[in-house]
Amino acid sequence: MSERGLSRPRRVIGGASDAATEWVFAAGWSITKRLPERAAYSAFEQAADALWRKRGGGIVQFERNLARVHPDADASDLRELSRLGMRSYLRYWCDAFRLPTWSPERVTRSFEMDRCELMDDAMASESGALMVVNHGGNWDTAGAWGCLRYGGLTTVAERLKPEGLYERFVAYRESLGMEILPTGEPDIIRVLARRLKEGRLVPLMGDRDIGRNGVAVDLFGEPASLPAGPAILALLTGSPLLPVGLWYEGTQARGRVFDPVPIPSTGTREEQITAITQGVARAFEVTIREHATDWHMMQPVWLADLDPSRLRAREANSGDGASPAPSAADGPAA
Repeated sequence: MSERGLSRPRRVIGGASDAATEWVFAAGWSITKRLPERAAYSAFEQAADALWRKRGGGIVQFERNLARVHPDADASDLRELSRLGMRSYLRYWCDAFRLPTWSPERVTRSFEMDRCELMDDAMASESGALMVVNHGGNWDTAGAWGCLRYGGLTTVAERLKPEGLYERFVAYRESLGMEILPTGEPDIIRVLARRLKEGRLVPLMGDRDIGRNGVAVDLFGEPASLPAGPAILALLTGSPLLPVGLWYEGTQARGRVFDPVPIPSTGTREEQITAITQGVARAFEVTIREHATDWHMMQPVWLADLDPSRLRAREANSGDGASPAPSAADGPAA
């Protein structure tokens, strides 16, 4: 359901040309699918430890984020949390590379959704459902599970560079039954609204403001910027908006559906969007607090961590009257 981990592919391998970047990812994908399962996961765990020891910018930001989730943790605690977090993050990568070889039975066996009856009820109402997820656990497996259970889904993906890499991942996700809409399309809100009115499942990432035009909400007691797109779609369509927290439990990918976020009937449009997005944040806090090492968030989320140019862009976008785009189904890079 996402381009998670691939939104900044050059940062993963370090400044290579587009052709080299695409080749490395294609080779890694091909090799990982063919390795014995135990050997593949062991190799990715070793790679996670090596990346963690380098303590690059992504790891430093990850530890800043973790410090908000667990304010009582000292520096040693945060280092251990980030080490486990990198292992979880690289486990996602291994899962993602191997997922095309999994049978429908293996997909169903590999993902378990608590309280999925709430999602079932929303889909049965024929109004479609907005599934707003955090960057946790394995949302590709969750997306494949959703396709099998609900007959496909429609989501958004950040257009990557190089283009060939983006096309590979779109083709891969389309093979699982997903309709992928690239960010930057002028009618993307209308298309998503139409899919919801057709009774489709529309999963969107809800904990990273890629477009720099998100909503300031309280997250773990501090102002953070979250995307406004899910709230805008809920207001436009009346479709239920269900936050979903994702994590790993051992080798099992897990998820939990939270109660639908109430849609305010009073207040200005901006106040309604903020109230809905705050409801999403409150649900995410539960899962992130309980499974912090499975929250693969290595970019700034809180306003205090945003660089001045991004803050200026955010302020400019918030005052131009434009409708924020939904969050791309993307993800962090180490």
